[in-house]
Amino acid sequence: MTSFRPTPFVPTAPAPGGIDPRGPRVGAALTAVLLVVVLLLGDGVPATLLLAAVAAGFAPGAVRGVGGTWQAWVFARVVRPRLAPPTDLEDPRPPRFAQLVGLVVTGLGVLLALLGVAAAVPVAAALALVAAFLNAAFGLCLGCELYLLGARLRARTV
Repeated sequence: MTSFRPTPFVPTAPAPGGIDPRGPRVGAALTAVLLVVVLLLGDGVPATLLLAAVAAGFAPGAVRGVGGTWQAWVFARVVRPRLAPPTDLEDPRPPRFAQLVGLVVTGLGVLLALLGVAAAVPVAAALALVAAFLNAAFGLCLGCELYLLGARLRARTV
């Protein structure tokens, strides 16, 4: 009888069915615009509703991956046809984890707002906006970096 020993994830391993790295950046830019509107609305009901919509937009990305989001649909239908093919593909797992992080941050903001914490909406929106802006403007995905850090820590403990 042979024993099964799972192979730890190596961040430099080839991506299973890689994604165009420009797609998540476009999605981050669209999300950043919505988050700026949330901040401009303040801490009232309209801001909470829009933050809830942003959170709901993260949910398909966390469950199905970034290709399942409305932003990916916009990228595929409007932006991607106007671009040259990507020079390389990206592992879809870190952006999917980043979607989960965005869902947790924005969802927590909505939940706390519903519990009466007025500052929760602008704080959650500001945190998410920083991450979205860094991804859109510089290609620095904070959620992806968290995923890779976790992968390195898991690899050390195996």
